[in-house]
Amino acid sequence: MPDLLNLNKKELRDLLASWNEPAYRATQIERWLYLERVTDFDAMTNLTRDLRARLSDSATIGVPRAIAETKSKDGLTRKALLQLDDGNTVEAVLMLYADAPDSPQLEDASTALSMTRRTVCISTQVGCPIGCPFCATGQAGYIRNLAPGEIVSQVLHFARETPLTNIVIMGMGEPFMKFDVTWRAIETLTDPARFGMGARRITVSTSGEVPGIERMAREKLQVNLAVSLHAPDDKLRDKLVPLNRKYPLGKLMRAAREYIAKTNRRVTFEYALMDTVNDNPNQARALAKLLDGMLCHVNLIPLNPTASSPYKRTPPARVRQFAKVLTDANIATTLRVEKGIEIAAGCGQLRQAKH
Repeated sequence: MPDLLNLNKKELRDLLASWNEPAYRATQIERWLYLERVTDFDAMTNLTRDLRARLSDSATIGVPRAIAETKSKDGLTRKALLQLDDGNTVEAVLMLYADAPDSPQLEDASTALSMTRRTVCISTQVGCPIGCPFCATGQAGYIRNLAPGEIVSQVLHFARETPLTNIVIMGMGEPFMKFDVTWRAIETLTDPARFGMGARRITVSTSGEVPGIERMAREKLQVNLAVSLHAPDDKLRDKLVPLNRKYPLGKLMRAAREYIAKTNRRVTFEYALMDTVNDNPNQARALAKLLDGMLCHVNLIPLNPTASSPYKRTPPARVRQFAKVLTDANIATTLRVEKGIEIAAGCGQLRQAKH
């Protein structure tokens, strides 16, 4: 039976037309799925009883089951381990940000509404085939790609509790390895008649899948692009990001520059700082040279700890030194705001196991 969350607008209309239902029923169903976010066909009260019965007999609504949830001490980050229909699991994370430097602890969902940003980080694969040695997801191995509806369902899981302001596709997996699947999910999430998230409030992070960057440059949706860089030279990046052996820095940077030229949109380069591995001043200068003249900014991320990784995070003093080299070279640089590190909800910490 088809999961309705997997169907694009045409496919949903074609399904209903094959049942001799009028076209406007598709619009009604879309509203129930993405705006009202119901999980039961019987809740779709403006549909006829016969149509609700047929939907129940012939279709499904993908609703992953939260088999574990962990909340940070300050209440601003919550991670969910979601079980899919086939028993596989993925992790997704809700992160709340306040304007005040000292955010209050959250005791109930109503307090979350006062947060300036409510961002959900979602996954596109069960595991990850890239195999970065500092990333828990990559070290856990790869099982399969998610369907578009399984990607969207992670957003809906948290949206049923609190309105979301941003989506980052930075969880488990390489989003561009199955570009069409990821983009179908994005089209659903940005469709005003469906979830209605603004494209500029969505960011896709790739480990350097060059064909995906090239395809995204041709798309009309103004979704943000982030690239996980982590090294300023091929020798080191081959080790840290194995995909670099297929798409080395020359190809990756050419694709990024062409993306900027076509879209006039800034690219974010994510750089996880690892103690004595990629964090010395010479490497900072090499990074600045690599990015010279680009419409971009660097997001520095002191490495988040994972049990299976031999790498350690860069000490704060060296983080500041690395950042200063970049800013002195006129490279816009920010330090990633850490969220949920103690519950393994940070960048590179997600995996498909209960812990």
